[in-house]
Amino acid sequence: MASFTVVADEDVQEEDSSHQVLRCLTSELGCLTRQDGSAALSHGDTSCISVVYGPTEVRMNKEFIDKATVEVVYKNKVGLSRPPDKRKERIIRNTLETAIIVNLHPRSAITIVIQETEDFGSNLACCINAACMGLLDSAVSMDFMVAAVAAAVGEDGKIVVDPSKKAEEEGRANITFVFESLNFNVVSVVTAGRFSQEEYKEAVKLTRQSANSVFQYYRSSLSKKLLKSF
Repeated sequence: MASFTVVADEDVQEEDSSHQVLRCLTSELGCLTRQDGSAALSHGDTSCISVVYGPTEVRMNKEFIDKATVEVVYKNKVGLSRPPDKRKERIIRNTLETAIIVNLHPRSAITIVIQETEDFGSNLACCINAACMGLLDSAVSMDFMVAAVAAAVGEDGKIVVDPSKKAEEEGRANITFVFESLNFNVVSVVTAGRFSQEEYKEAVKLTRQSANSVFQYYRSSLSKKLLKSF
């Protein structure tokens, strides 16, 4: 199991070290054995498991002749699926479709199942990052990796990166950014609440810095697994 504490750049820490540090990342690639790929990931106390199947056969009503069908299933820790969970599935699927080279596998399906285990804040970011690690473990061809980082805007305007559940609930806005690994461009944004244009720009800046550390963590985790296989 890989463990890594992600910290923002020194100049950012000096500005406000209590708000710009990601919680400890802990993961295990290939945590399950009967799937094509799997990953368990924790952002601090928030954790989930992703499982990847495919490319596999796809039902005719979901088949595309020129690309693979990407499906995402999100499962709560307890209880049945709710409308917000379906929205989360759409967000994750649309994000991952931009990264996966879907035209390599026409008339097939790539299915990602995400099981929530604990939600103590930044749940969507944890799910997206776990899904990306599961895809890396399954060796599905991708144009780039994706890294999601959440931010909460407090009533006083302070921005908390990778917020806890309490920070999310007390803030007046929550924003989750997803970046790609080539040029660190934003590929997805999910927002809730009120925020100014300046606060949005500052949140992009801070989360982009943290996304770079998440990509480094991906590479480190994958390298460790590959070294163990030799």
